[in-house]
Amino acid sequence: MRLSGAVLAALALLVAVPPSGAASLGEAAPKPRPFGAECRTGVAGSAVIAYCHNPYPETDRVRLHVECDQWWDIDVDSAPVEAGPAQTVRLTGRCWKEVRSAWVSHQK
Repeated sequence: MRLSGAVLAALALLVAVPPSGAASLGEAAPKPRPFGAECRTGVAGSAVIAYCHNPYPETDRVRLHVECDQWWDIDVDSAPVEAGPAQTVRLTGRCWKEVRSAWVSHQK
């Protein structure tokens, strides 16, 4: 079976043209918007303090998590605090004895 030139041209066009809405090879995918407050966490003895500054226009809900070193010492998860645009918030937590680790989580 031989295909005519018109049929071959139509098939080549179908393969070469992407469907509408599809990105071609030369187009870049949309970049995600940056999000999340920048946080600095410090430990002094059994106390933990974190300062979080949000430079972005969306609100970031931040929480401080503190893991205590002793097995009997209760770990701490703070209540979420909203860090609005261009706002700095302070989070605190503590253990009875030594702090094993501390970190801040983010939520849109």
